[in-house]
Amino acid sequence: MGSAIIQLLVLAGIAVFLILRLRSVLGTREGFEKPPLSMPDPASRRSDSRREFEVIQGGVDSDITDHVPDGSPAAKALAAMKMAEPGFSVGEFLHGARGAYEMILMAFERGELEEVESFLAPEVLDSFAEVVRLREDQGLTVEANFVGVRELALKDATFDRDTGEAELVVKFVGELTSVVRNLAGDVVEGSPSEIKRQRDIWTFARRMGVDDPNWQLVATGE
Repeated sequence: MGSAIIQLLVLAGIAVFLILRLRSVLGTREGFEKPPLSMPDPASRRSDSRREFEVIQGGVDSDITDHVPDGSPAAKALAAMKMAEPGFSVGEFLHGARGAYEMILMAFERGELEEVESFLAPEVLDSFAEVVRLREDQGLTVEANFVGVRELALKDATFDRDTGEAELVVKFVGELTSVVRNLAGDVVEGSPSEIKRQRDIWTFARRMGVDDPNWQLVATGE
């Protein structure tokens, strides 16, 4: 075997070793990363929105039909939102809503609403704050840890073409541990080792086509 061939084989072996070494160090990324609370809206990326979300005339927009039935009032409302703001994506909204749910829920559980008050409508903020005040008056504190979102689904969507106001209703099923303690530090409710499941129906609202990309939580339910 010629020396040139031997050199090529040696170089190839070194290249394979380096590739395997890099993979062992860097690894592979799986799952999702937590988005910022602002629930990133594609309005800030209008330059490439047409390429990402352009729908063939008369075709089916899977970004809509993956979440609501085709031709339903909710689907028509979502299509109208996209006409008002071409960069809007249902999938990206729900991805952001997942992160917002964790942040708002944990801020409420811990009584730290200042961190998220700009993302709460006044009525919702007042309602949350009242519960936090009642807990404080009773000398109760909550220790909570978020485990994850077990279920997330878009339940409804409405859009006012005249005002540009959009509302999206989202169902969450979250899992968390929660312990309520009294002034003495005794556990009066919950267990640090017991994962409880919480179901919420939240309504987010926003005016489409404006510079502010933030959605506000305007209503809560079960």
